[in-house]
Amino acid sequence: MSSNESADTVGRIEKIATTPDWYAPYLISQAVRAGGFVYVSGQVGIEEDGTTVEGGFLTQGRQAFRNVRRVLEAAGLTFADVIKVGIFVRDMATNLPHVITLRGEFLAEPYPADTLIEVVSLAQPDWQIEVEVIALDRSAA
Repeated sequence: MSSNESADTVGRIEKIATTPDWYAPYLISQAVRAGGFVYVSGQVGIEEDGTTVEGGFLTQGRQAFRNVRRVLEAAGLTFADVIKVGIFVRDMATNLPHVITLRGEFLAEPYPADTLIEVVSLAQPDWQIEVEVIALDRSAA
C-alpha cells in the first residue's frame, strides 16, 4: 500500500450494515469503521424482522450477542477482534450472573475491557439488555 492509500483510509469513515439493516429507519449505523477500529452500535435481543425475542434476559442477551456477531461479520471481524464491550442491563442485582454467563459463551481470553451499567430503561420497554463493542480492525494496519 502506498502512503497515499494509507492516508486515504486513515481519515475515512465507512458504514457497516447487515441485510436487513434494522437500524436504518432510526438513522443509526449498525457500525462504523474508522481509524483502525470498528464501533458497533448497541445491539439488543431482536430478530431480523425487528421483533423482540421471547424468553427473558438470557434469551435476549444471547440474541443481542448474536446480533453483535452478525455486524462484526459484516465488517470482516469476529469476537476475537473485540477489545471493548459495553453492556447495559435493567435490574443488575438479578442479572449480573447472567451477564457473566453471556461473557463466557461469546468472549474468550484475553477478555476485552468491559463496562457494565444498570439503566432504568432501554429504547423499548421490553428490552432487558443492550450490547455495544469496539473491535480492532487488523486489516487497517
